[in-house]
Amino acid sequence: MIKPETLAFLSAVAANNNREWFALNKELYETAKADVISFVEELIPVLAAVDPQFPLETQAKKCVMRIYRDVRFSKNKDPYKNNFGISFSVKNTNGNGPEFYLHLQPGKSFFAGGYWMPEASLLKKIREEIDYNTSEFLEIIESKDFSSVFKLSQEDTLKNAPKGYDTDHPQIGLLKLKSYIATFPITDEELVKPGMVNRLKQAFTIIYPFVNFLRKAIAP
Repeated sequence: MIKPETLAFLSAVAANNNREWFALNKELYETAKADVISFVEELIPVLAAVDPQFPLETQAKKCVMRIYRDVRFSKNKDPYKNNFGISFSVKNTNGNGPEFYLHLQPGKSFFAGGYWMPEASLLKKIREEIDYNTSEFLEIIESKDFSSVFKLSQEDTLKNAPKGYDTDHPQIGLLKLKSYIATFPITDEELVKPGMVNRLKQAFTIIYPFVNFLRKAIAP
């Protein structure tokens, strides 16, 4: 579980997103980061037990993304993120492939799995796999376990049918996606309860076939 103080720290960052405040409260940041790393340390063996491609020797601190924002090309010049992002990458992908992600942010936390914005050649492979093995993909995303927990993101979608597919294709909605991500929201109350690790174990287990389908689709 995550300590309530960690969520309180993130709320404080959102309200005081400037370097002066952060410097004065650096100790709070270090405490919150340590709490997140400790939580990730609990999750690593759980995920490794579900996904044989996820290395048990993964270091928790390397999963936790930087809180410092890269503002060079952003209109938003806030120097800090108001969340902790946790990326669970598998072997030999370096974050570029289907994976798992945990987002900690007061009122907006979620767990996700899938492939965000794959490059064109890989996206083409995923669409072909969905087209060729539609029944397998639908069996995964329409199963009771999956559909009762996860929602397939519709945020990154083409306006028109992708090249090579008719607009009246029975699965055109799925084929128009540019990212294949499934998410489920997590409340603040759930995060601070001892059962959160078991809750995420269930989520890992449910979403694994979805992530594995995407892996097989892009395999050489």
